[in-house]
Amino acid sequence: MSVVTAAADRSICSPLPVLGKDVTVPLVTGGEVAYAALDYAASAPALQRVWDDVAAYAPYYGSVHRGAGYLSQLSTDLFENSRKTVAEFLGCRAGDQVIFTRSTTDSLNLLAAAVPADCQVFVYETEHHASLLPWRDARVTYLDAPRTPAQAVETLERALAGRDPYGPALVCVTGASNVTGELWPVKELAAAAHAHGARIVLDAAQLAPHHPVDIDELDVDWVAFSGHKLYAPFGSGVLAGRADWLQDAEPYLAGGGASRKVARRTDGGVDVEWHSTAARHEAGSPNVIGVYSIASACKALTEAGFDRLVAREQQLVTGVREGLAEVPQVKVLSLFGDDAPRVGVISFVVEGWNSSHFAAALSAEYGIGVRDGLFCAHPLVRTLLGSDPQDPGECGAPEAEPGERSLNAIRVSFGAGTPDEHIERFVRAVKELVSEGAQWKYRTEDGRCVPDRGTAQV
Repeated sequence: MSVVTAAADRSICSPLPVLGKDVTVPLVTGGEVAYAALDYAASAPALQRVWDDVAAYAPYYGSVHRGAGYLSQLSTDLFENSRKTVAEFLGCRAGDQVIFTRSTTDSLNLLAAAVPADCQVFVYETEHHASLLPWRDARVTYLDAPRTPAQAVETLERALAGRDPYGPALVCVTGASNVTGELWPVKELAAAAHAHGARIVLDAAQLAPHHPVDIDELDVDWVAFSGHKLYAPFGSGVLAGRADWLQDAEPYLAGGGASRKVARRTDGGVDVEWHSTAARHEAGSPNVIGVYSIASACKALTEAGFDRLVAREQQLVTGVREGLAEVPQVKVLSLFGDDAPRVGVISFVVEGWNSSHFAAALSAEYGIGVRDGLFCAHPLVRTLLGSDPQDPGECGAPEAEPGERSLNAIRVSFGAGTPDEHIERFVRAVKELVSEGAQWKYRTEDGRCVPDRGTAQV
């Protein structure tokens, strides 16, 4: 089959060049095959453009902000220009701050540390743990999983109507589910939050690599995302949005860079004047290369044309969904139903298969890399599987043996760098494994399902 049937359509672009596209991996059945990286939701491969930009800059690497030398000044300009690039990419408003962090998780923990002490936080049980867990010093209300976008808005409005109307409040919501890929009604949720005097932070970890994110248009207060999902390596992330809570909070890390002035007191202590800019929460030597890689990825996606990238990705989504629909034993997980718009993230279970066994066979016999587990969204996956919240099962550590039903799922995810052939091979592999079974025997080792080397399936 041809996944992208409209290859000649100018609205649909070719895959963007990524690192690793020519890497081959061994098959347990013999020979090698080009690796099909279909785990973009965990970490997307780096764009070749990003790698080239970083390589060109690397000889000029230097310390930032306080160095007098040429390389330090050049690196400082590059670092701060990267901040401007990210702000433009996100459609930041005048007065918004762009703070560089290590990841989405780090960004949301930073915001959690900055919320007022009496803040009430509203978060759906459907969130990734990065959004679900950071709010340890706030009053948290966990909202049940909605089954339609409209129900998501209604659930939030009811919860906000019953809150303390005089205290600060914050809503945390994903833009696209890391389990189902479904798009959430962010703009409507933002309107509901603001109508009740609350603020809203958007977890855009899965949205930003697949779909334009505009802070002003969506009317959200903050956006958080990670570079490693946006085709940029080196472990950097972003928290962008309103400055007031961030300026009023104690620095996320205390140290050099966050402090404007430090002086000894007569009683032997020290007085500290902290920065009020983004530097307040960027103490220590920043990850200049990581920051530059994010800016490079933002430019690459913008220049490629997000409309064209989205159009092609939707062709891939259609190819996967139509292929899986031809296999009765496959159940695709969904909150909002088959017609819900989604990005290139699809999770499913296969009747009669342990999810880890199935994922291991895809890798060992077809050279396809997917993910199995609960995807750091345990409550959501258990809800979708209809299992008890207390049932066993953890990310990447299935407890069932190969062939037994597991309480985990399989996730296939893809994006701007995915070739048609990878999707076609995946769909073919699913059909063959379900109809013919695995060619090899597998066993559990250190919590993972692995091929039993030298022992073919009988």
